[in-house]
Amino acid sequence: MNLIESFQDLISQVPELAQPLIVALAGAVPFIEGEGAATIGILGGINPVAAAIAAIIGNFICVALLVLLGSGARTALVNRKRAKEPIAVNGANRTEDAQLRGSIAPVAADSERKANRRMKFQRAFERYGVPGVSLLGPLLLPTHFTATMLAAAGINKARILIWQAVAIVGWTAVLSIFVASVVNVAA
Repeated sequence: MNLIESFQDLISQVPELAQPLIVALAGAVPFIEGEGAATIGILGGINPVAAAIAAIIGNFICVALLVLLGSGARTALVNRKRAKEPIAVNGANRTEDAQLRGSIAPVAADSERKANRRMKFQRAFERYGVPGVSLLGPLLLPTHFTATMLAAAGINKARILIWQAVAIVGWTAVLSIFVASVVNVAA
């Protein structure tokens, strides 16, 4: 909670034009994300629409960077692995692209917590696919983690970004409307 209070204090100390930037920065933080950042902004006195838009932008930019980096890292690993594989004349030892794209790449679990997160993600992914994991993911894990795991699994970047954008906008809008309504009733 100290981090949230710090963002609220920061909002009250900066000029009005810079306040949405603070909300956008808060949106980039895992576990605060767009929903929490918009709430911080609204409670800090920013116009609810401006707070929601800033939070969405901050959250999405961070998620997009993570997807691009995660996808690039996966591509580099797959290419490195392919370069080390012996290639038979008839191609019998070559790994099929379809197998790589269709499976979730194993993630080294150096702790039980990471292993549990991965298992939750795997179960949700198998059950709901990219749209379901993106839309329901914020209930289990931050969008940052969900998007990174989807990218590491080899899912198309555009597909991840589209569904993550829908989830970020949807969750942030719903929570912003709720918080703004509560603030208006309380005032």
